[in-house]
Parts: sequence; structure tokens; C-alpha cells
Amino acid sequence: MLITNHAQAMTVLGDARYVPPPVRRDGGEGTLAWLRAQVSRFSSGETHAERRRPLVERLARLDPAELRAAARTMTAERDGDWRGVPTAVLGAALGVPDTSAVPAAATGYLSGEESPQADAAVAVLLDVADLPAITLLLQGHAAMEALIDTALKHASPGDDVDALLHETLRQDPPLKATRRLDIRTGDEVTIDLVAVNRDPEVFAEPGRFDLARGRTPHLTFGAGLRPCPAPAHALALAAGVLEVLLREEHR
Repeated sequence: MLITNHAQAMTVLGDARYVPPPVRRDGGEGTLAWLRAQVSRFSSGETHAERRRPLVERLARLDPAELRAAARTMTAERDGDWRGVPTAVLGAALGVPDTSAVPAAATGYLSGEESPQADAAVAVLLDVADLPAITLLLQGHAAMEALIDTALKHASPGDDVDALLHETLRQDPPLKATRRLDIRTGDEVTIDLVAVNRDPEVFAEPGRFDLARGRTPHLTFGAGLRPCPAPAHALALAAGVLEVLLREEHR
């Protein structure tokens, strides 16, 4: 079933009978498949709660304002070469100074696409970081890079960075869809986040990119029982980068 309606999406996201589709559980220890079977994102019920808890606790020790400043500083030091900056800043804050293996490991993290390169990258990360830190780095890497890329396509001189990010998240979310499995029927449900975030019942003139909207009830960060644990941190990292890029481009 495909869901394109905001209200229906909220119902599914708030109902415990809808869980993430199962992932492979027989992957060799230290591989990408093994990692996916250990993390909160692909778990449900009490297992999800137990695995999510250390992520929330770790994030509570990180100040989004400090992350934003660090991302701004690093982007400026790199003369605007921003690729990898959000991941590097987050890694340093989590006590992982070398995040060079994150991109290769993150490639198949959401999709489940396995490769020797991804397995090797996971092995490297397990040598330098614990599972909560790795989870946060992999979940954030692709999303933050895609968010900044898309925001830059919409950016204009003088734009408010925070408003730019919020409207980008609504209209062009980094993750285009999310899936759930109905444990009563076995049916798979796909929530089309692009369509849901443009539901005309919720968003006026939904096809128009409008910075004046401010914060809106978009579902890019999820909702209900399994919301993203780090929206403030992700936005701070992206904002720090964009503050430099837009200043350099439009000064």
C-alpha cells in the first residue's frame, strides 16, 4: 500500500502494529548486514527502545549550537570544500576523530545493499568507535549531505539559513520514502514522504518553495513512535555549513 496522505501517514507512524521490514540476521559479525541487525533503526518493540536509548543519551551530551559553530569553522578552514564536514564534526563530538570510513559504510546502510567495500568500512569503524556512535554517523551522513546539496539548489542571496533548511526538508526531503510492515496482515506499507509533505490539506500551495512557512509539520524526521532522535543536531550541522557557503557565494 502506498500512502500519500499526511493524516494516514501519521496514523501508520503512530501505530505499533507497523514495524520496519525485517533485515537479514545471519550476516557475519562485523559486516554491514550484521550491523544493520544490531541497530535501533531496523528493530521494533522493546528491542528498538533499548537500542535507541543510548543514542538519545549520547545526543543529549552534544550541544547543537556548538556543532553549528564547529561546522561553520571547519567549512571556512576548508575554503568551502564542505563535503564530509558534517560527518567529521559529528564524529569529533562523539569521540571518533577519523570518519573516513563512514561514506563507504553508509552507502548500503539504509538500502541493505552489501559489498566488500561496505563490510571493510564497517570493520574499520568498529575498531575506532562504539555502536551508538557508528549508528549516529551512518544515519546522519547521507541525509545531511543530501540536505545541504538540495538546500543550495534552492538558495538565494539573503536567505535565512534556518528557514531555507526547514522548507527544503518539507519540499525535497533527503529520504523520499519510508517503509513499514503490517505485522497483522504481512502487508508492506510505503509512505511517500514527498507527497505527504505536499499534502494540500496541510500545506497551502504545497508545490511552492516558500521560506515564509517557517516550521511546518513535515514528516521528514518521522513522527509518532519512531521519530528521528537528532533533528536539532542535523539541522545545526547543515546550518553551519550553509552559513559559510552562502556568505561566500553572495558576498
